[in-house]
Amino acid sequence: MSSIITQTTEPSYGKIKAAVEAIQARSSLKPELALVLGSGLGAIADEVTDKTIIPYSEIPGFHPTSIIGHAGRMILGKMNGIPIVLLDGRFHRYEGYPMEDVVLPTRVVITLGVKTLVLTNAAGGINTRFRAGDVMLIEDHLNLTGENPLVGKNLSELGPRFPDLTEAYSKRCLEIFQTAALETKTPVHKGVYGGLLGPSYETPSEVRMLRILGADAVGMSTVSECIAANHMGIEVAGLSCITNLAAGLSPDKLSHDEVLELSKIGAEKMKRLLLLALPRMALRTEAPAAPSKPPKVASKTSEKVSAK
Repeated sequence: MSSIITQTTEPSYGKIKAAVEAIQARSSLKPELALVLGSGLGAIADEVTDKTIIPYSEIPGFHPTSIIGHAGRMILGKMNGIPIVLLDGRFHRYEGYPMEDVVLPTRVVITLGVKTLVLTNAAGGINTRFRAGDVMLIEDHLNLTGENPLVGKNLSELGPRFPDLTEAYSKRCLEIFQTAALETKTPVHKGVYGGLLGPSYETPSEVRMLRILGADAVGMSTVSECIAANHMGIEVAGLSCITNLAAGLSPDKLSHDEVLELSKIGAEKMKRLLLLALPRMALRTEAPAAPSKPPKVASKTSEKVSAK
């Protein structure tokens, strides 16, 4: 535990500023939304038009990605007419990078002017109603990484010492996604994401523990970005592509190849949701009214929004 903590470095506003200046030298776009693409979800980037692509290796403080399925590039452009910045791939804490670097892309896009951050990931399904290829709207998370990106000296330029996480994932954005799911006839779940450090997959006993704690899905990203974004005072939304059943829930062993293959199914569903929901998020008005008798929405036990 102590070895992990000592590797966490103090946040540096100068590092954020250097990255922002490098990006603004390449693009004059002022993005309203940011979208982070998880493992195998890079195909969603094809929907961006008028794009400027910047490899992470050309942005100060960013790292090239080493995980298959993470392209390692920033894309600035428009999606359905909305100015947007995409982070196509992540670099993770389990790759050995300090937490300050893991959340640097989040802090940079917010400093560019983003007001809403949409996080996507590939996750293992813990809820027994989930199946590979399903999409889960994240309504909350469990930070079980043993770390927090706000440890260390607080930068008042970014946010308060003790940020509130009562609504870590925006209810407004969640309602917009639920309405988009109904309109596009895309079945979705909603639930709690359990974030672990990785890189090993969970044991069956750990999965049983996570279910008792309230997790519906589990992965190795997202929670630190969510915390960093809430610290800076912006809205956060999250979507998980369920790529496999977690350990012990299936007779098959887990593999990253399986994650990448099954993420293609979830990516198509996510794309339909995002193309409809993102323009509504950018309006920052009330979410479209839900039906007077909405279908039952998934949360722990009954987990699906009917799209029939």
